[in-house]
Amino acid sequence: MNPAKNIPEVEIFTDGCSLGNPGPGGIGVILKYKDKQKELSLGFPDTTNNRMELQAIIEGLAALKTRCRVRVFTDSQYVARAFNEGWLQKWQTNNWKNSQKKSVKNQDLWQKLLELTNYHHVQFQWIKAHNNHPENERCDFLAKQAAQKIKYNI
Repeated sequence: MNPAKNIPEVEIFTDGCSLGNPGPGGIGVILKYKDKQKELSLGFPDTTNNRMELQAIIEGLAALKTRCRVRVFTDSQYVARAFNEGWLQKWQTNNWKNSQKKSVKNQDLWQKLLELTNYHHVQFQWIKAHNNHPENERCDFLAKQAAQKIKYNI
């Protein structure tokens, strides 16, 4: 998609976690548009860290009410590299098989994410986790809090 100049520009910061792998998980998302900010967090009962990293981005993009230009900040190299290094295109070309000819894990979430990234104009930027990045630290807190609520049935 060729982004038009008049569509909104949004920043989305995300993080996902699981308490055990698999185990109860959570996501934390911050959406920023101009001077507005919105936070999202959700918990999931039985999941993995990679699924939560993907789910966080899906929830962030799904929360947008109109087509946007989006910069997604993630501490997941799994996600950032899949988009920025062309892994996703290779997986699709190879009928969702990885370089070892095994089925790509989390295909259901990758396909949902692809739909959203095809609708929006999305760029992925990797940021180092636990490196005093305020939004990443907040997303980490939100994700862990959501996972703990699931774990302890709060």
